[in-house]
This record gives sequence, C-alpha cells and structure tokens, in this order.
Amino acid sequence: MNVPNFAPGTDPDALRRWAQTVEGLGFDLLMVSDHLAVTPDVAEQYPAPFYEPFTTLSWLAGVTDRVRLGTTVLIVPYRHPLLTARMAANLHRLSGGRLVLGVGVGWARQEFEALGVPFQRRGALTDEYLRVMHDAWRNTDDYDTAAIPIWVGGNSDAGIRRAVRFGAAWHPLRVTPEWLTNAAGRLKATADELGRPVPALTPRIALRETPEAVTTPDRLAGVGTVEQIIADLERIRLLGADTVVLDPFNGDLTEIRRPERAWRTLAAVAAYHRSQEDR
Repeated sequence: MNVPNFAPGTDPDALRRWAQTVEGLGFDLLMVSDHLAVTPDVAEQYPAPFYEPFTTLSWLAGVTDRVRLGTTVLIVPYRHPLLTARMAANLHRLSGGRLVLGVGVGWARQEFEALGVPFQRRGALTDEYLRVMHDAWRNTDDYDTAAIPIWVGGNSDAGIRRAVRFGAAWHPLRVTPEWLTNAAGRLKATADELGRPVPALTPRIALRETPEAVTTPDRLAGVGTVEQIIADLERIRLLGADTVVLDPFNGDLTEIRRPERAWRTLAAVAAYHRSQEDR
C-alpha cells in the first residue's frame, strides 16, 4: 500500500492509523513517497506538509510489528549516496529487516534547482549513486544491510535497463493494464539483450473504486469496480508479479482527510485474497 505522507490532513495520527489499518488487514508492505523541497511544481500535486520518508518510516516501524516499510520512490540524486546508504542500512536493521528501497531519478525541475542538483544529470547521478551505495553496503562492515531489496522505479526504457543492470526489481508507476502487459515483454527482451536475469516485476497501480465499471481505453489498472480491481490484480499476477503496490491518491486532496473509503476497498481486496488462499 502506498500511504499518503503529504497534504493538509496528514499528521502523525493519520499516518499511524494508515499503517495499523494496512497491517491489520493483512497487507505486507507499506510505502511512502519522497520530496524534500516542496517547490511550486511539487506543491501543485503534493502540497505540504510533506513528511520525509526515512524519518516517517522509522517512526512507523515503531508502531507496527510485521508490515514491510518502503519508498515509492526515493529520489536518489537528492541525497549524498553515503548518507542514503547509512540511513537505509540503519532503518533496515532497526525495523528488523523490513525495508524495501524503491528508487527513482525524479521529475520536479524546480526541486532539483532548490537542492542545487543538476536536473539534466539526474539519470547519470542515479546510476553513480546506486553504485556507491552498493559498494558501501558490500565493503563496510558497520552498514550491516542484510540484503536490502532494491526496486527501480520509472516507466521508461531507461528505467527498465537500470533495473536489469543493477539486478533490482522493476517498479513501474500508475499505468493501464495493456501498457503493463506490453512492458513485461520489454522487460524480458531487455534482460535477454543484456544477458542478465529478468528482474522481478513490482508495479504500483491506482486504487479507486467506482460504483459502475470503467470502460474507457485509458483506464488505469486499479480503477473501477471491486471486480475490475481484482481482475487487474489477477492479470498482473499472471505476468509474474508477486507484489503489487496499491496507490489510493488520485489527485483529490479531500480524500486525504477521508481515508475510510480507500480502507473499505482495501478490505474487499483483502477478503478476496483470503478466500483464494482458503481454497
């Protein structure tokens, strides 16, 4: 589950309720987003307050017991790679090995400028920083990472190639079912081209229940009736995915203050999967 960690209405109590609801329903992964400087281009979509992910996940680790904790996605060029490596390793150990580190190159040009990071080099910096982080984890005894899972976010061919090169899961974000089916083929083709194993597929899809079926060709996976959402999850499972992240934020800031609707949909999805496991 991608838990909103931004916008008016989000506070420590809301984050705690989200985390405990997700864990209580039996879901096994809770993820949050990443922005550091809420510049106008960021605020247009994700207004303040915006809770920094490492701080937030460290706190949520203390109010949960089992659920894994992750980032969808951490913008790698925003932080010195040794700082990221240290924080990730510490959070992984303090949480009992529950961290999933989703990473990405970023998109908010004004935020890059505010942080003094060259926007045009964000892809190259991401690759360089990921290598530095891997070297730190591998060669420094006190990092004690115990194999932090890495997910590479991004819907582009560059994102696919990055996931293949680093041996990380590929984490595409908010796409249509047809797009994802085609992309799974591109993922395999890229792995074959580079002579590497095919990465795990771990998409993040929307979560928005509607009273009537949505039949438009641009329907995102996870949007529609409960039956459509469940069918999308089954389709993604058949593509080989063993983890799917559900994202309840669909641009309506009023939903941040009323999470109960999303929780009801989550409960229906959880009930369906429990019934399948009981067969």
